[in-house]
Formats: sequence, C-alpha cells, structure tokens
Amino acid sequence: MEMELLVALGSITLINLILSGDNAVVIALASRNLPPEQRKKAVIWGSAGAVILRILLTLVAAFLLKIPYVQFFGGLALVYIAVNLLGDKHEEVACEGAGSFWEAIKVIIFADLIMSLDNVLAIAGVADGHFGLLVFGLVLSVPLVVFGSQMLMKLMDKFPIIIWAGSAILAWTAAKMMVADEKLGVWFEPYALMLEIGVMVAVLAIGYWQKKRGQAGSKDTYGA
Repeated sequence: MEMELLVALGSITLINLILSGDNAVVIALASRNLPPEQRKKAVIWGSAGAVILRILLTLVAAFLLKIPYVQFFGGLALVYIAVNLLGDKHEEVACEGAGSFWEAIKVIIFADLIMSLDNVLAIAGVADGHFGLLVFGLVLSVPLVVFGSQMLMKLMDKFPIIIWAGSAILAWTAAKMMVADEKLGVWFEPYALMLEIGVMVAVLAIGYWQKKRGQAGSKDTYGA
C-alpha cells in the first residue's frame, strides 16, 4: 500500500510538472504589457483566482469520476491528452498581453481555466478518490503555475524523456480508470494488465509516429 502511495505521489508530481508549463507561460504572457508593480499584483491575484477555480474543478471531477460510465470515458479523454502531449501543439501558447490590470487578471483566470482541464482530469484520475493525494496534487500545482514557467519549459526542452514518461503515466492512469468503471470496467477487468500495457505502448507508438511524421514534413518543406 505504501509503495502504491509513493507511485501515485510521483505520478502526480510528474504530471503537474509537465501539464502546468503552458499555464505558467500564459500568466507571464498575459501580464507582460503591464508596469512592473502591476505585473506582480496581476500574477498574484490572477493566479489566486485560477487556483480557486482549479480546486473546485478537481473536486467536481473527482466526484464525477465515481459515476458509472463517466470514469470510462474520462479514461478515453486522458488517452487523447497523453497522445496530444507528445505532439508539438502543447509547446505553443497563444495569449495576447493585457492592456490593464483587471484585464490581465481576467485573461489569466479564464486562460488557466481552459488549459487546466487536462491537469484536473489527470490528478483526479491518479488520486482515485484519495483525498490526501488530491490535496497534494492541488498544492503542488500552485507554485508550479505561479513561479515555474521558465524552469518548466527549460527542463522539458533539455530532458524530453520527462514528457515521454509523463505521457506513459497518463496512458497507464487512463487504462486504470477505464478498468475501474463500475459498469463498463467489468468487461476489461480480467485483462487489466494487458490493457494498461497495451494503452501505454499504443500512446508512445503514436507519439513516436507523430514525431517522425513531423520531422519528415519539416525536411520536405525545407527541401522545397
């Protein structure tokens, strides 16, 4: 039981590390046009509002995942997130700098709300109803989002294996969620281990194929 708890804690930490990067960059971009003194306040207040909404969303997600069928389809959504994580879309964040203090706060809150759905679902899935793990995941996400933008992006650029490991964990969590579903999970429970390994391998294989296709496309474009 202690080993399972340690694995869950490590999984939540890695997921937060990877999925909070873009959210942190949004905060920096939204407040970049403000004077230095207003910029710090906008980051603090905007992040506070975003964190409150994230806490509420995570608690709601944890509750919804206990409803039959929801957990299974939540697992499918997490598979999509895991595959998308290995693509290049998550590396580009479009966010215009706000022109006023309150506008910056509004942009930070709503941008984080939209972008944190993957983080919320992942934490709720890994925690699997464990209140302590939920609290740990939420508390850990706060400093990563508020202070960690540059560190997170540089770390993932330097060590791409972090992203691959995070994607594998998300895929594993997705498979466990599907098996744990009260209604549909009974069909997959006898093959739980095979499903978990199969989903992880499939996600990593699709991610590898996407990378190769992207590199081939870049070479073709450059050659043309």
